[in-house]
Amino acid sequence: MLKSLEPLFVFDLANNHQGSVEHGLRIIREVHDACEGFDFNFGFKFQYRSLDTFIHPDSKDDMNHKYVKRFTETELKPEQFKILKDEVDSLGFISVCTPFDELSVDLIEEHKFDVIKVASCSFTDWPLLERIVKTDRPIIASTAGASWGDIDRVVSFLEHRGKDFALMHCVAEYPTPDEHLQLGRIGLLRQRYPGVVVGYSTHESPDNLDAIKMAIANGATVFEKHVGVETTAFPVNKYSATPNEVHRWLGRASSSFRANSILASNKKEYDNLQSLCRGVFAKYEIVAGERINPEDVFYAIPTVEVQITANDMSKYTKFYAVADIGEGEPLLESNVGKCEIREKIYETVQRVKALIRESGVIVPSKVDLEISHHYGLDRFDEFGLTMITVVNREYCKKLIIMLPGQQHPAQYHKKKEETFHILYGSTTMVLNGKECKYDIGDVITIEAGDKHYFATENGVIIEEISSTHYPNDSYYLDPSIMENQYRKTSLTYWL
Repeated sequence: MLKSLEPLFVFDLANNHQGSVEHGLRIIREVHDACEGFDFNFGFKFQYRSLDTFIHPDSKDDMNHKYVKRFTETELKPEQFKILKDEVDSLGFISVCTPFDELSVDLIEEHKFDVIKVASCSFTDWPLLERIVKTDRPIIASTAGASWGDIDRVVSFLEHRGKDFALMHCVAEYPTPDEHLQLGRIGLLRQRYPGVVVGYSTHESPDNLDAIKMAIANGATVFEKHVGVETTAFPVNKYSATPNEVHRWLGRASSSFRANSILASNKKEYDNLQSLCRGVFAKYEIVAGERINPEDVFYAIPTVEVQITANDMSKYTKFYAVADIGEGEPLLESNVGKCEIREKIYETVQRVKALIRESGVIVPSKVDLEISHHYGLDRFDEFGLTMITVVNREYCKKLIIMLPGQQHPAQYHKKKEETFHILYGSTTMVLNGKECKYDIGDVITIEAGDKHYFATENGVIIEEISSTHYPNDSYYLDPSIMENQYRKTSLTYWL
């Protein structure tokens, strides 16, 4: 229920009725008028105490105790509260009530309130909580002064009983100065208890209209505020809002929700940005069917509608012409096709990381990963490997990682001599026509000019120690591999 009511604004009558049914009715009606024009759900909240048992018999006449005096002087009988509750119902408010003892929960059920509110002082009142959870009402619980351990226990208590509940950030200081509002706790509550509705019970000065904005920005969706009506007989305390102040508060909340909303799309924003993006243009004629490489294009403004822009030119997107494109002409969605490889690269990285974790091999941080796909990514699971260069000076160290079922095509080096040390798994290698299987701990030296091919059945990690690696010193026996200048993809942020 509570999730469906977001955003919900609850007005707390507390003892501001001053023991007068007529004054209580006036507050309810004037606050109702103040809510006109706002597209929120609204609730009105009472506080029930059975004073005959709530106050110790020896203290019933102790008017020096401020709460004994306050509660006694403003006491209403159950039938009087029922008049106020019926008015709340007739005006379309959701009815909410805070019980401070078990007998008050009985009265809440008798008066058929919609929601039960747990005050901060009762947040860990376990006898009272045990009585409240026996009802079928949703629960809103304020957390002022509660430790994270307390909140963990109450959340667990309510969740294990299948209750529909919300947590309210609250500060029990009346009024609360700005420097004590602790509004950042709203975000912490949402992070710590995902899926739980989180709100804000306010006690700041009613002229503070910034707190509601910050609460909404932090993710609060249920709000509570004390309300009253100023008269000669009944002044309003410093933390209760008058109907005019309620209207301004709701106005600020409304604008804050609009500002905090996430738009599915914003055409004006898109058009503004698109007009400043550099468009992609052909340096020279590109024939239909040709792959479009970075050196084939240039970037400039202004763009035209549905033009490919520099923002689209990712290394994970491969472009090709589907129609002839003349020199200086724009690349458009209509004359260019594209192939996205991001998902395939991501999936490959996850498999490589899983093999590294399984092997227990330690990989240095901040190293690039090179994915070799000799015949294209579509055949990477058959032909390919991934490589990590640890150091490349007069000496070189790499880690070669091959996934199960992969093979590396036959090649040789003219300059480099290398030694393979099997760190994990096994590989079958054909070296100068001689086939041999190598397992963990085996060492193989490959001299310059040695033709070598290797494959793995279940995955392998090889430490390669060599002389300096030169980029153009790999010679494949299959000339089509040598002609494929796009057979490698490098990643910096992957580990």
